[in-house]
Amino acid sequence: MTTKDKALLYEQSQLPTFQNRVYSTAAEAQSCAKGDIRLVQDLKTGLIDNDAFDPKLMDYDGNYNNEQGVSQHFHQHLEMVSGIVERTMGRQNLVEVGCGKGLFLEMLLEKGFDLTGFDPTYEGDNPRVKRHYFEAGVDVQGEDLILRHVLEHIQNPYDFLVELCKANGGKGRIYLEVPCFDWIMEHRAWFDIFYEHVNYFRLSDFHRIFGTVIESGRIFGGQYLYVVAELDSLRPPVCEEADRVRFPADFTRTLGDTIAPGGSSAIWGGASKGVTFSLLKSRQGQPVDMVIDINPAKQGKFLPATGLMVHSPEDALAKLPHGSIIYVMNSNYLEEIRMLSHNAYTYVGIDNE
Repeated sequence: MTTKDKALLYEQSQLPTFQNRVYSTAAEAQSCAKGDIRLVQDLKTGLIDNDAFDPKLMDYDGNYNNEQGVSQHFHQHLEMVSGIVERTMGRQNLVEVGCGKGLFLEMLLEKGFDLTGFDPTYEGDNPRVKRHYFEAGVDVQGEDLILRHVLEHIQNPYDFLVELCKANGGKGRIYLEVPCFDWIMEHRAWFDIFYEHVNYFRLSDFHRIFGTVIESGRIFGGQYLYVVAELDSLRPPVCEEADRVRFPADFTRTLGDTIAPGGSSAIWGGASKGVTFSLLKSRQGQPVDMVIDINPAKQGKFLPATGLMVHSPEDALAKLPHGSIIYVMNSNYLEEIRMLSHNAYTYVGIDNE
């Protein structure tokens, strides 16, 4: 359905509002808050968002856990990002906006970067992190800003970037990193549409938002995109015909595929992809038997909506017969998972189908 101002791309009902929140009991997990997805493209700006998003449902607290730092592969990704930051913005007087638990900030500090972080939910004790938002009137400004996996969570992203520019005195460069919507469409990744993500970006969106892009591209196996741009080149994005999204008609083609016919169904990855995959498969009458994750903070906890318990690799693999199918939620980690499980199973990367 397309109106004068918006084009409907995709709908899904009652997904957990937080894919990365863990719960202490299955009952609590099953009764978690839920919201609808109504993905639309604004035909004036070309930007894509969840038109059904309700910010009042979002309350990030200590039970929220999206930490990927326990993975060696993800550490390698962060090493590459640090190289991009150093190459395009240098090492001095940087500000990371929305630094979360401080993983990337601590990595840069160990490398000798001069860096300050801002995040009201930060739980550590590093005095370099300010436990509040980066906004007009802050006591620290940076030569340049780092914004990793924040913008997809923010309503009105262009206005947010304008406010960041003002807070930084109208100057500097910004490093942006977000999930890549083109990758989601190319891979028919229905398991990568989350309620937490109100926005979905393409590289072309940022080339309309910024007049001066220093460097841009896809990283993390193409799943993320990054942009380094001049903050003072911000401009309201305008959608041309070439910017219209061609959303695939067969986007959910693999949703009905049978899981592990005649055997156990284990998935590896108890984060966003695993939550959505297990929930929508359950609605298809194909419930997942077991969830594996290497993050100790998730182990023994329960996934939202399905109430599935997250097992450690040691616990899960002791119960899973050799040769069983393990559905890998993110193929970036496939070799790491093969090594951790002694290559004793049949591995299916859901994003390679």
